[in-house]
Amino acid sequence: MAKTIAVGIIGLGRLGASVGLALKRHHTDKSAAQQFAITGFDTDSATVDAARKAGAVDRAARTAADAAAHQDIVVLALPFGEGQGAYNAIADALRPGAVVLDCAPLKAPALEWAKALPAGAFALGVLPIVSPKYLFDGRDSVEFAAADLFDKGAWLIAPGASAAGDAIELASDFAGLMGASPLFVDPVEADAWVTAVELLPALIGFAAFYSLAGSAAWKDAQRAGSAALGRLTHHLYDTHPDDLRDMLLMNRTALTVHLDRLIDTLSSLRAALARADRSALEAALIGASDAYNAWINRRVKGQWEALPSADQPTRSDMIMSGLFGSAIAKRLKRGDKKDGA
Repeated sequence: MAKTIAVGIIGLGRLGASVGLALKRHHTDKSAAQQFAITGFDTDSATVDAARKAGAVDRAARTAADAAAHQDIVVLALPFGEGQGAYNAIADALRPGAVVLDCAPLKAPALEWAKALPAGAFALGVLPIVSPKYLFDGRDSVEFAAADLFDKGAWLIAPGASAAGDAIELASDFAGLMGASPLFVDPVEADAWVTAVELLPALIGFAAFYSLAGSAAWKDAQRAGSAALGRLTHHLYDTHPDDLRDMLLMNRTALTVHLDRLIDTLSSLRAALARADRSALEAALIGASDAYNAWINRRVKGQWEALPSADQPTRSDMIMSGLFGSAIAKRLKRGDKKDGA
């Protein structure tokens, strides 16, 4: 007979509801060793109703503490600004041995918040990386939840220094239940990755819209707003301004490094456009396209070991040098100390 595991999911947007659906699909496997009884909570009643209708949860809790009580596993799938309050709310409700899997985008702050938990309960940071199938889909609401959202993706697992071995093993097994591969990473390193691949794009989208909305052209051009603009600026829709502000400030040192590189790149591209340098612009686009397609290929296949050696110049390196000049290209690539020579 399959063992029933009690799971509480706090936050029933696309991420939390998809966790529930991914667990529930195991119920169709008669040979499965586990079954899952899922309790869900969200501050928005319409979101709760949608998650129940989709079959992502079995029972709706009235409070976060109720959703965490008597659970073997608690999944926090909340906006960044709600994380600390959630830890304080569930601390007294957790049973000994409970494991909290926190999907907060930044791991170092979340592990600090987790210190509110009682002895005997464990928290680990996890960062779900979606399936390649959904790579270009930035939608974040519950109606777009899917059981296969994480299939062939990864779950980055960032345990704190005091995490128990059994809790770490459970997080790894949970990633497998999601259809994803576990990847262990230091919390500080995970935050550096998120800064590069999530916060920098969010900042670029915000800056682009802020600039555009303040221009004279926006009054008429907004009527032509398309999916391209929506994808670029979606963080302004699905992330609270306070949360985005706090995440940007918490990672300001790394972000300023990325911004310096980006500003150099934009300045060079602007110069190429101003002088109508077709060859330079084409070379840059080809180089970026080659590098982008190489990334997409690795992302879809999950074959990261095939990355080129850092000591061997790629076609993109050579094209970048041709566009920007070797000195700025090396600086953009964090080259050697002879950049100014």
